[in-house]
Amino acid sequence: MILRALYDYYQRKALDPDPARRLPAFGLEEKEIPFVIELAADGRPLLISDTRSGEGKKKVARRYLVPQGVKKSANIAANLFWGTAEYALGVVCRDNPVRVSGQHADFRKRIAELPESCKQDAGLLALKAFFVDHGLAALTDDPLWQEIFETNPLLTFRLAGDNNLICQRPDIVSAMPREILKAGRNAVCLVTGHAATAERLHTVIKGIWRAQSSGANIVSFDKDAFTSFNKTQGDNAPVSPAAAFAYTTALNHLLERGSRQFIQVGDAATVFWAQKNDPVEDDFAAIFGDQDDPDAHTDQVRSFLNAVDSGVFGGGRGENRFYVLGLAPNAARIAIRFWHAEPLSIVARHVRQWFSDLEIVKADSEPPYPAIKRLLASICLPTKERPFGDLDKLPEIVVGDVMRSALLGGEIPSQILNSAIQRCRADQARKDSVSGKPVRHVSHSRAALIKAALNRHFRIHSPDQKEITVSLDPSNTDGPYLRGRLFALFERMQELAAERELNRTIRDSFFGSAMSTPRAVFPRLIRLNQQHLRDLKRSNPSAANYLDRELRSVNDKLDPESAFPAASKLQDQGVFALGYYHQRQAFFTKFESSESTEGKSK
Repeated sequence: MILRALYDYYQRKALDPDPARRLPAFGLEEKEIPFVIELAADGRPLLISDTRSGEGKKKVARRYLVPQGVKKSANIAANLFWGTAEYALGVVCRDNPVRVSGQHADFRKRIAELPESCKQDAGLLALKAFFVDHGLAALTDDPLWQEIFETNPLLTFRLAGDNNLICQRPDIVSAMPREILKAGRNAVCLVTGHAATAERLHTVIKGIWRAQSSGANIVSFDKDAFTSFNKTQGDNAPVSPAAAFAYTTALNHLLERGSRQFIQVGDAATVFWAQKNDPVEDDFAAIFGDQDDPDAHTDQVRSFLNAVDSGVFGGGRGENRFYVLGLAPNAARIAIRFWHAEPLSIVARHVRQWFSDLEIVKADSEPPYPAIKRLLASICLPTKERPFGDLDKLPEIVVGDVMRSALLGGEIPSQILNSAIQRCRADQARKDSVSGKPVRHVSHSRAALIKAALNRHFRIHSPDQKEITVSLDPSNTDGPYLRGRLFALFERMQELAAERELNRTIRDSFFGSAMSTPRAVFPRLIRLNQQHLRDLKRSNPSAANYLDRELRSVNDKLDPESAFPAASKLQDQGVFALGYYHQRQAFFTKFESSESTEGKSK
């Protein structure tokens, strides 16, 4: 299913009317090649062209359409018409002349084996003459030669006066598929269902974080335990060369640097595409990922949600299947972390629900639609290099489960809820290293994630349970929610009664205990609050009256028999944190409104 969906995507993109978006034809690939050797018609090297742009280490080589590279192994294997300086020129850069000699011989052998139909091409004749009559001697005086000798870069050849490389000349391009596609029909391709030769080694997939730098495979058989009936490598799961080329080209295209259909969440590289061409392909990754411009992210999400609400994804467009593939590195190959294939209408509805579940009252400076990486980073232990949270500390499979929850509307793993609550407790007394002020232990990102986790849990396991609202809910009589509000009121009374910066507040000392073991803490908090209320009545009667009214309102809703249990389960701790967060967010607006009203009455 996965390979077939990628194969179909390649077929569509190979025929894209926009040349800039079109994928290479069979047997070709785009490759960054920093140096091109210009040859005269008689094979004389005229100069070495530097295709790179930029400065210093940020130099980027130009991308060229070249014959697809062979899969490297311990043996010598040359690419057709392009390769490192050792392969293409036979220059010894790493003190192994015997091996370099074999590499260069294989490079020239592949060119010599091209079909007769292209052997009279002027570019090919010039290249053969270069190898026979000229070679390295004429290149050593070029200003770029020393850098080539030291770095062994990729390079290729071009006939002087041509815009195209020698490998791009029409006669050579037309001969290339015949050169790559070997004869034989010894199997049935599992992707297309047609009789074909089985591709022995599939092209590697690049762009997977922490996978092998040279690339890794989805389909591979590198141990005897994986094989059967004495078959080797690709014969165990026969895929034709054309199908193998199509799915690997499509996947490498989706994963390439700058792709708008790819996001990295933890160790999972996630790519998106549709069964048929749809504008959402270019925007979907931006909806879940971080961007340099947060306003652009907000606008894209808002536009997408408005489209869902207005029914844009209904009808025929909504029936277009949408694919989401999550890939993760493994010891020897690439692991499939998750795979979803659903109609676009269903995916859009799940995304709409995801952002609805995350919505919670916030400060103006907070993003209205937090990206998944921001949410997950907020519940991770901060490090010196990553002060906002090290995502690598989360178990790899949990990150994939969060992405799956967002796309399928399922439950968020309880480990995520537990991590969010533990970070709230860990930061309850933490001070900012620069300002010295307390950090926001129940931050917007954590509160949003806790709310989404709780509401999805209630929806699945406790349909009768009242879901958490976006902002303060005075009608909510759930004990944990009321205890969270009560704690926030106690804290605010202490802050106002002190009239100075406190070294340690009840939040620093008791927040975690009040959340998990209410009976052990709240009696003491109530006694402390009586003293704070007396002090506040003397210094700020209007604030004392407002907060006392709020206290009475909350206490009236608490059930005396179950108000302060000995211990709270995980979900109750999350509800407590949200009751606290809602009350803190509502304080200042309500207090300012109350003060202005009382001032007018006087």
